[in-house]
Amino acid sequence: MDKRLLIIQPSHYRSKRDRTVFKTRSRQLVPLALPYLAAITPSDWHVTLVDEQVQEIDFNHPADLVAITSWTVHSIRGYDIAREFRQRGRTVIMGGPHVWFHPEEAAEHCDAVGIGEGEPIWSQMLADAAAGRLQKVYRAPQMPSLAGLPVPRWDLLDRRKYGPFRTFTLLSSRGCPMQCEFCSERLYLGGGFRVRPVEDVVEEIKRCGSKNIFFGDSDFGGKRAHAMKLMEALIPLKLRWSALWTSFLCYDDEYMNLAQRSGLLHVNMGLESISSETLKGMNKKFNKVEKYGIMLESLRKRGISYSLNFIFGWDNETPAVFNSTLRFLREEKVPVAYFNILCPEKGTMFYEKMKQDDRILRLEEIGRFPGEFCHIKPKNFTADELERNVQEMYVRFYNWKSMFQRLPLPVTQGNIASWVVNLSQRRLAERSLGNHNNNFDAF
Repeated sequence: MDKRLLIIQPSHYRSKRDRTVFKTRSRQLVPLALPYLAAITPSDWHVTLVDEQVQEIDFNHPADLVAITSWTVHSIRGYDIAREFRQRGRTVIMGGPHVWFHPEEAAEHCDAVGIGEGEPIWSQMLADAAAGRLQKVYRAPQMPSLAGLPVPRWDLLDRRKYGPFRTFTLLSSRGCPMQCEFCSERLYLGGGFRVRPVEDVVEEIKRCGSKNIFFGDSDFGGKRAHAMKLMEALIPLKLRWSALWTSFLCYDDEYMNLAQRSGLLHVNMGLESISSETLKGMNKKFNKVEKYGIMLESLRKRGISYSLNFIFGWDNETPAVFNSTLRFLREEKVPVAYFNILCPEKGTMFYEKMKQDDRILRLEEIGRFPGEFCHIKPKNFTADELERNVQEMYVRFYNWKSMFQRLPLPVTQGNIASWVVNLSQRRLAERSLGNHNNNFDAF
């Protein structure tokens, strides 16, 4: 008789103050971790997948083993789920990015943790669990090659829960080639940057059966030659795809023309700041402030939707940075922007610096409630002032006046995508304020 494996991707709590579980009826992004873990599971296990953002968890499920994969933002909810199953006598294992950075903490809440890439240790963990000899810690070596990875088991997900315009998450690489001081992405799974064979990625796209693809790579263009080859292979597939990449690629006309021809719908980029001095301090000098206008025009003239990420709280910043950033965004008619509070992520150079200077706040909550709290002692503001200013940036950027000034008419797919994201961000900002629209738009 097949053993029963329940694999769960937790949702998260809405905030530290509001411990209701975040749910959505309109999630369109189909996750990758769940169906991929199912794909590397031996055939003698019967697998059930649960994406908690769109499904309820049956805590009475007769699973022989429960596996939870989690980012830090999901970790508290993940621990609560693990406790519920363990109280019912179920064996629980955990893995994912959060476990990579916080293995000792995670091990306190489950029967075993898997640290690192799943492929080298997953089958052994399952075999040991079935035989009753589960170890507390399994640590995987980094795989030298990403060739021949199995196709995710999307058939085990209820695709109807992701709507008619569902977008499938795929990876064409692992890791990040950049060395940004504040970012932990490059550290996950042991560092380095590895790409998958183009033919493997193309086959995976064909097997998912969708024309809407999101490449969840930390940097889709991290190896330009590979990205060019992949985009060339995407052209006959007639996709609408999105990705994240480094801003300097937008100055490369050959790259951008191929991206447009291959169906690029949206790209997200980390500009982080409109100050050259600030960018130098975060080891992100490849972002050229004086060329931002050229970069954005490169996207606009090709009809490509885009979003920009910003981080606030650097030592050289003054309160004027908030207004000057908003002014830049409105003048450039940027369709979508995300505003973040500088955070000392564990393992980064910035974390070590802040720890040495005794400037870390709420250490145990870092990453669990993104954007809700400031986790450093800022130099030129109080932590409360920084939190309030970043929240007000969302309010001011996503009010109706700003949206109508910045956004083009929703007559193309890219423009429609920008309006959808703006409306979604507006709702999130409204909820964070707890105000009605008339108060919201008074900012």
